[in-house]
Amino acid sequence: MFWRFFSFFLCQFAGGLAGWYVASPAAAQTGALVGIVLGGLGWLLVDLSRSMRLLRWLRVGDASDVAMRTGLWGEVSDRARRLIRAREQMTRESQNRLQDFLAAFQASPNGVVLLDSQGRIEWFNQMATAHFGFDAQRDMLQHFGNLVRDPGFANYFASHDYRNELVMPGRESTPARPVKLSVHLHPYGEGRRLLLSRDVTALEQAEAMRRDFVANVSHEIRTPLTVLGGFVETLQTLPLSEQERERYLALMAQQADRMQTLVSDLLTLSRLEGRPPPGTSDWIPMPVLMRQLEQEGRALSAVLNPLSDRLHRLVFDSLLPGEVAGASNELLSAMSNLVGNAIRYTPTGGEIHVRALLLPDGRAEFSVQDTGPGIAPEHIPRLTERFYRVDRSRSRDTGGTGLGLAIVKHVAQRHGAELKIESTPGKGSIFTILFPASRVRPCPDTMLASPLDASGSLSAAENASNTLM
Repeated sequence: MFWRFFSFFLCQFAGGLAGWYVASPAAAQTGALVGIVLGGLGWLLVDLSRSMRLLRWLRVGDASDVAMRTGLWGEVSDRARRLIRAREQMTRESQNRLQDFLAAFQASPNGVVLLDSQGRIEWFNQMATAHFGFDAQRDMLQHFGNLVRDPGFANYFASHDYRNELVMPGRESTPARPVKLSVHLHPYGEGRRLLLSRDVTALEQAEAMRRDFVANVSHEIRTPLTVLGGFVETLQTLPLSEQERERYLALMAQQADRMQTLVSDLLTLSRLEGRPPPGTSDWIPMPVLMRQLEQEGRALSAVLNPLSDRLHRLVFDSLLPGEVAGASNELLSAMSNLVGNAIRYTPTGGEIHVRALLLPDGRAEFSVQDTGPGIAPEHIPRLTERFYRVDRSRSRDTGGTGLGLAIVKHVAQRHGAELKIESTPGKGSIFTILFPASRVRPCPDTMLASPLDASGSLSAAENASNTLM
């Protein structure tokens, strides 16, 4: 500021000296006065020019350009340049943070939609595009309710009560393949809303399966409990002969065995689902498994037909002189289930062919073929569902629980194997387990005659329960 006043007076002084020098001696005083005025006007013109230059720079200039370096306007321009650069830096940082937020929203596994106070779409991520079928060029600033025409969402949006989420059908939902979306609105800002969506189809299906499972278990246990309760009441209230008492006690024992079998199968499924898959460090000789399966199968056929002279014709072909990697008790359980089912559902005198062989590509195949009544094609995809039965009355008559093939499927999956089911009504069925080549290897001849060790074989009680379906 001092330099500003000094420069002003200096210009006036210089102008006065110039006027006094140029004018005649008689008009020297007047010339000096005119020079002082002209010097002040010159200083004002230069100062005005500098101020106009600064104003133009503030309007259209770049912050990197230096408008001027000295004087008051130089200091003003320097401070303005610093403020502009600081503001540009803050703007860049804000834009970078905004891009980071948007990138985080894009990476979110949930759909994200930003709505303004009127419910119009301001922004959405790719997952929201998949959930609702939005198009970035077409649907921006469109009202969400006009694009997603669901009565449930319309009521949810209009209620302004967003404490709970809404489950609504997805864009690709069909009666054959339902898709469920969970939508939750969160108010923010001045009337704006953040909409989060996620695909809950798998959760809904799992919840439905859980409800069905609980209902099926309750039904399966309630039936024998009702029978037991009725027999107990009969024994307590009615005078019965010894023969009648023995008959009722035998029926009660049958129902108790049925419940025990059901609980045992449920525990087996629980153990299979809760354990990690078996590795490839334990190897089981397939001929040894086949011999044990043959012993159990012939014993079961004899038990099921105690008064018949014609038993099932059982053929066991062990064409795989090798080993399979996995858990011996699980493999024996799954294979026993398949053999037991074939014996139970094949009429007396029918043929059951059990075979283990090595395929040309190195895989191993275990198959059970029967000459039973067969299964209709519409039932085959659901046979491995828990408690699914083609004929409920026949399953109960044979002591089945509806869990046997579910156990077989879990064991196969845990060993990287594939369960295949082929059946023709009236001709019979073929159940096949295909083991990958990585779990099959040849074994020495000395191991083919060795029985399963104590740790690898199933106990008699567990084996008997696992062979029941």
